[in-house]
Amino acid sequence: MSSLLTAVDLTHEDRVVWLEDPTGLDYVRQALDKTPRRRGRPRYHRDGRMIGFTELAGTAEADPDSGLQKRRVFYLLPHDRDSEPDGLYREGAPGEAVDPRTIAPRCVGSKTERSQRGCPKPRSPDSSRRRDMTDGT
Repeated sequence: MSSLLTAVDLTHEDRVVWLEDPTGLDYVRQALDKTPRRRGRPRYHRDGRMIGFTELAGTAEADPDSGLQKRRVFYLLPHDRDSEPDGLYREGAPGEAVDPRTIAPRCVGSKTERSQRGCPKPRSPDSSRRRDMTDGT
């Protein structure tokens, strides 16, 4: 399911369960998965590891087509910043990444400077000089 969520997708969330302490993480990926149950740890079928998930209120109705519940799952992949700080996401973050400190039941997580940051590449003195010369300064 899409990881670009809206508040309507999260209407029946009751609580967030963290399997790992998220305070040291710059970001987690979030996705909306279909599961057979409202509560408990859902099955996980991705590379990487599940960091947390949501549980639904007892009033949550299953999807009429599939009979499954829609729940958020929070996860990280092996090439994410926590495992490879100098890797692919040294700068920036995946589209579905949100700051775990902004996650709460019924609230879509947010991107923050922390989740989207990266270490800017140092500029070489030659590159700034070339830019100055093209600007006429």
